[in-house]
Amino acid sequence: MGVHRITSEAAKYYAQRERVVGAGIALLGEASMNLDKLDKDQFEKLGDLAAKLLPHSPGYAGKMMPIVARLFWRLAGVNEKEFGFAELEELEREIEEVKKELGF
Repeated sequence: MGVHRITSEAAKYYAQRERVVGAGIALLGEASMNLDKLDKDQFEKLGDLAAKLLPHSPGYAGKMMPIVARLFWRLAGVNEKEFGFAELEELEREIEEVKKELGF
């Protein structure tokens, strides 16, 4: 079959979006299985991250992001926040920082 090359800007963006959203969902899933090891600040960061993933999440993943964000914010004991927009590069860095902080 050969090697598939991503050449168009649209294809590059799509590949980056899939990588970032996938990493974000994996992090949120790992965190959900380790709730007893997390503190309120970490819950809040995870809720913020889910909110930032919303604009980039297609389909059912996008429908779940507000739910996940609200649940983490509730665990943190904070009120619901605005669902803002973050560029993919910023999200990728934030996911890596949170992953390191949580030890996942």
